[in-house]
Amino acid sequence: MPVQQRTGWHALAVTAGVMASNASGYLLTVIAARVLAPVAFGELSALLAVLLIGAVPAMGVQTAVALRVAAHPGEPRGPLTGLGIAVAAGMTVVFGAAMPLVAHVLHVSDVGAVVWLAVSVAPLTVNGLWLGLSQGRQRFARYGVLVAGEAAGRVGGALVGLAVTGTSGGAMAGIAVGVTVSTCAGWVVCGRPVPARFGTARLAEVAHAAQALLAVVVLVNLDLVLARHVLPAASGEYAVGAVLAKIAYWLPHAVAVLVLPRLTGAGRTKAVAAGLAVCAALDGVVVLASVLFGPELTALVGGQSYVDSALPLWPFAVTGSFLAAAQILLFARIADGDRRASVLTWLAVAVETGLVMGWLNDSPAQVVGAAVAATGLLVVAGVLVEVRHGRTT
Repeated sequence: MPVQQRTGWHALAVTAGVMASNASGYLLTVIAARVLAPVAFGELSALLAVLLIGAVPAMGVQTAVALRVAAHPGEPRGPLTGLGIAVAAGMTVVFGAAMPLVAHVLHVSDVGAVVWLAVSVAPLTVNGLWLGLSQGRQRFARYGVLVAGEAAGRVGGALVGLAVTGTSGGAMAGIAVGVTVSTCAGWVVCGRPVPARFGTARLAEVAHAAQALLAVVVLVNLDLVLARHVLPAASGEYAVGAVLAKIAYWLPHAVAVLVLPRLTGAGRTKAVAAGLAVCAALDGVVVLASVLFGPELTALVGGQSYVDSALPLWPFAVTGSFLAAAQILLFARIADGDRRASVLTWLAVAVETGLVMGWLNDSPAQVVGAAVAATGLLVVAGVLVEVRHGRTT
């Protein structure tokens, strides 16, 4: 099969898996909002937000393992399997210790719900291991199946829990069981690897990747949180625009997945350039659509309540586009072992927060303008770092 055709099939497989995951998450939100009372739905939403943070170590494991496998394809999988399981065990202890605080801060009355949340972290982390092994070996069809399988277990389990108990605790129990089933299935799909001892240097690689990706997670969601803080009355309208930013961010996700294992070889510079070009092409369509059909898109996303909204959508699309490009540039720095890789991203978080809290807080347009400025500067800085790296190698 020609290289371009094979790459297209790989991108399709990854995109299908990611779309299935995102769609199932939306389905869970819609059904839970109708099954649970408003207080219980708010409780479940808060717990799912904490679970999203709990997935960051899984992202770190996935990235570190994928880069290791791509750079050393003949290396035994046992040490990497042991690494993933060790990180999963450690995160379970950490989240288990933090659960009383989580329950207090989020005002969660169902103790079982937070216990199941802590239980869910371990299988989620191990799923990151399976994804990393598949991504590093460029088995992208298997990668897409694993992503969709985890989503099916997570959302399917939550829906069963809701149907049986009608409570947020039941939903969280279903999630824990569902992701555990998906983890066992992933172990079989990946060839039943047996864990072995690993070097402590691998833990440092996971920690580095995890904290760098945590910065991305924070930046992706920061503007919505800031808008809620400074403009509570207009936060609903801002949330409608933020949907387009998420679309622009997630649309080229398959590009980042395909590019990552190519960042360890001699063609890394071309891989970064190609990834950025494809991101720009895909998100260019989103930006153009937001310019041409802004009011129609606002009504489509938000419904009749936002038909008269004058909020421009194109800045949200631009923000999401910048975030997608910034993630590829961040992966390039992580692949090079640059321990300062996340500094620029955390600086962007500080810049955006400072702009909104200090000056740009009178309207939703000003808040998203701060997001455009911060993410745009991040991309420019990342490109400059990458160009400088190319000149010194």
